[in-house]
Amino acid sequence: MTLSCDVALAARIERAEARLLADAVARVAFRVGGRGDVLSRSLAGGIAAFAEPGSPLNKIAGLGFDDAVPEEELEEVERVFALRECPVRVELSSLADPALGAFLTRRGYVLEGFEDVLGLALPARDLPPIPEDVGVRPSGPEELELWLDVTVAGFLSPDTQGVPSNESFEEEVLRRVIRDFAQAEGMTRYLAERGGVPAGGGSVRVAGGLAQLCGAATLPDHRRRGVQTALLAERLAAASRAGCDLAVVTTQPGSKSQENARRRGFALLYTRAVLVRGS
Repeated sequence: MTLSCDVALAARIERAEARLLADAVARVAFRVGGRGDVLSRSLAGGIAAFAEPGSPLNKIAGLGFDDAVPEEELEEVERVFALRECPVRVELSSLADPALGAFLTRRGYVLEGFEDVLGLALPARDLPPIPEDVGVRPSGPEELELWLDVTVAGFLSPDTQGVPSNESFEEEVLRRVIRDFAQAEGMTRYLAERGGVPAGGGSVRVAGGLAQLCGAATLPDHRRRGVQTALLAERLAAASRAGCDLAVVTTQPGSKSQENARRRGFALLYTRAVLVRGS
C-alpha cells in the first residue's frame, strides 16, 4: 500500500524536524560555552536558529501548522540574522498554510530551491539483503572521530545526479554541524564497513514513534556496492524494533539518495520550498 500524507502527518514531521534543529543548536550553545551568537527561538510552532557563520543550521523551520507568524516576531528574527550578516532561510512545507508563502513573498523572500520529504510505514517489511562483504553496526562514542571522518568525506563528494543543492559548506563547518546533529538526544550512529574497512556512515533519531534518517554518506570508492542499502536496512530494522510507525528522510529532488529510498519503498510525502531573504 502506498503511503500518503495529510496535513496532520506533515505537521507531525515538521514539528519533529524543528525539535531536532533545536537540539542540534543546543549542542552548539553547549560547545561554545556561551560564546558566539547562537540563536534558538520558538516561532509560531517552529524554530528560528543560528549556529555560526556559514552553517546549515542557520534557518527557520516548522512554520505553517500552528498560529500565523506574528509579523513583529519575524521582524525581530530578521534583525538578528541581519546583525550576523546572514540571509534568512525558511524551509516551508507544501502542506503548510498557503497564506504563509504569500506573506513571506511580500516580505521579499525569494524561492531558491526545493527538498523532498519521503516516508515509509513501519515496521519495515521485505528489507533488502545486505551484501556479504558489507557490515553495519552501531558506532559508539569512542569512535566518534572515525565516524565523522567517514561521513564528512562522503558528504564532501556528493553524487551529481538530480537537482543540485543550493547550499555548500566549508569542511570544518560541516564537521561541526554533523557532530552536533550526531550527538542530539535520541540519535544513534551507524558505521558501515566493506571488506573490513570503513565505507560509510549514517544515523537515525527515534522520537515519538518517528524515525528520522539523518546523515548517511558513502565514501566514493565504495559507492554502488550496497553500502547505502545496508545502512538503510539496519536503521529501518532498528527503528522497527524501537516501535516506530514511520521513517522519514529528506533528499534533493531526483538525487541518487532519493532513487535509493524510492527503490526501497519510500514514498514522496511532500516538498519543502526553500525561501531566502538576503541579509
